[in-house]
Parts: sequence; C-alpha cells; structure tokens
Amino acid sequence: MAKKPTGKNTSGRGQRDLTVKVKTARGRKLSSTRWLQRQLNDPYVKRAQAEGYRGRAAFKIMELDDKYRFLVPGARVVDLGCAPGGWCQVAVPRVNALGEKSGKKIGTILGIDLQEVEPIAGCDIYQLDFMEDDADVQVKEWLGGKADVVMSDMAASSSGHKQTDHLRIMALCEAAAYFAFDVLDTGGTFVAKVLAGGAEGELQKILKQKFTKVMYMKPPSSRADSSEKFVVATGFRG
Repeated sequence: MAKKPTGKNTSGRGQRDLTVKVKTARGRKLSSTRWLQRQLNDPYVKRAQAEGYRGRAAFKIMELDDKYRFLVPGARVVDLGCAPGGWCQVAVPRVNALGEKSGKKIGTILGIDLQEVEPIAGCDIYQLDFMEDDADVQVKEWLGGKADVVMSDMAASSSGHKQTDHLRIMALCEAAAYFAFDVLDTGGTFVAKVLAGGAEGELQKILKQKFTKVMYMKPPSSRADSSEKFVVATGFRG
C-alpha cells in the first residue's frame, strides 16, 4: 500500500512542479511568452501530439460532431481554411473517406486553404481563396456535386483590438455562410467558429432564414478564457 506524503521533505528535495515555465527571452513580447507557456501546459495540445493530430482544434470538431452528428458515412464535406488539417483528419474516419467501414457509404472530404497544406490520406486538398469569383463552382466540380457539410475554423489575423477582431471574424464567418448557401445540398449543415461580442446577431438572423435549426456550442476543448464558440446550423432549406 502506497504511503501518503507526510509533508516533510526528508530527501532534501521538494515535490517537482510539473508546470512548464517559460522565461521571457530577449525580443519576445510578454504576451508571446504567456501564449507559449499556455501551449506547453495545455492538455489538449499534448493529447493532439500523442494521438497524431495536427492541432488541438481537432478535439473541437470531435466534440461538436459527437453532439450533432453531421459527419456521417457517405457525407460530402468541405473544410474552409483547413490548415493545418486537424478537422480533416477527424472527418476521414467519420465519413468513411477511406472506405474502411465495410457496408457503409464512402464519404468525400475537400479541404481548401490560402496556403499549401500537407497531404492527408482520404482528403483532397486545394489552394484556393473561397471568396474568389466562381470558387463555389470550382468546389462543386471537385466534389462532383453539392456538399452535405461546410465547416470552418477560420479566424482573421489578430489586430490586438478586441472589437476589431470580433468584427473581422464575424465578417469572415458571414462570408463562409454565403459560400455555404451556394454549395450545400438541401438538408445540409454549416459549422463555423464565431466570437461572442454582439455582432453575431445578424449572422444568426441570416442562418435562421436558411436552416431549420441554428445552435451554438462552446466545446469543452475550447479554452475557458476564449470568447470563441461554434454555430451549428442544420437542415439547409436550399
């Protein structure tokens, strides 16, 4: 039977502090040091590394899909701003993109991003600006038809000004929504990151006109100090 610690340091060594601390290096901002320290101590970052995912965001789409079940075998999925690829990785087995689930329909995953993304088995990944003219036509051509799911974890570059950043990400989310209206099949689902802060009311109004249900969720893997949440709109009216 293991003995409980007495509180006395009989070995001359105190208990080890398992929290990784990062010194502020010359030329590194304090905010950067804090971000790095948070990353090094984030259990989801460590879990992503252990399980082979390209980022902690993979767990956000897992938790969203566990609740709303939109990544089903046979689904045709478009991942906007897919870099580094964590959401695509999660989608592969769930939509049966590799055909590993016998007797189940085989899904299709199309990832698009402004930057080049390392290949992912079971995904077709392209460099494309989804806001370009006829980008929707190109995506439907690559898919061989309309999509069942359009998902986006995109975020605009931070300006450091909270209100400005909120408006930027909401504008990006609205652009993604309008793109989804052009490529989704009837009954389809739209999933996207938003920021709490007031400007999401207009987006909600638009989505309620286009979908039968519009829900918001902050996944457990989303950092508690982050204002991000995710909108899940299901039952696209076409």
